[in-house]
Amino acid sequence: MRALSRIGIRRHGAEFFRHLVKRKPRDMTRILPGIIAMAAIVVASNILVQFVIGDWLTWGAFTYPFAFLVTDVMNRVYGAAPARRIVIAGFVVGVVCSLVAAGFDRTTLRIAIGSGTAFLVAQLLDIAIFDMLRKARWWVAPLASTLIGSVVDTALFFGIAFSAALPADVNTGWSNDAVPLLGFGPVTTLWVSLATADWLVKLTLALLALVPFRIIVRNLLRKNQEI
Repeated sequence: MRALSRIGIRRHGAEFFRHLVKRKPRDMTRILPGIIAMAAIVVASNILVQFVIGDWLTWGAFTYPFAFLVTDVMNRVYGAAPARRIVIAGFVVGVVCSLVAAGFDRTTLRIAIGSGTAFLVAQLLDIAIFDMLRKARWWVAPLASTLIGSVVDTALFFGIAFSAALPADVNTGWSNDAVPLLGFGPVTTLWVSLATADWLVKLTLALLALVPFRIIVRNLLRKNQEI
């Protein structure tokens, strides 16, 4: 079954990218950097989320939020439809790369499923919210969509990847150890503390990302006008 599922994923992935190739070369040139960036972020986060900094954070908390920046920039510059294509393409590449990386002894199926599910749902939600707020002041759409998407992403990922509601394995059993929330609050499971800290990091980076968002969008729009 696992071999068949991998074959199915490769087949659907190949069909998806053949569909992308059929698009105009100029369209591919525009969205290719977004696809590459998104795939790199997903793969890196899948690995880094398993490495804990004390009882506070995982290293993945510092890489994954950049996925929202990529989505929002593409959405603002090229629109919701191209942004969705980038998210789906990044998701397919991320799944394939995660399967390839399955030999990495700390990579687990739960983390891959949690990451993929959270990524797809949160990013598509981010695009929808951004599109609804597109005509508001420049900072409203990226900030609101990222904050809401981050809540959904954190809840889905940590719930699927580490929650005790699902059987733990050798690589995720540590996540249910009892620790003080954020190192000083009431006692809770480690994954809940990590999820809380993860969202706080995403909140902080969502605010800080407004600066590169503004700069990158302005430069891309200017470049597109010159073409």
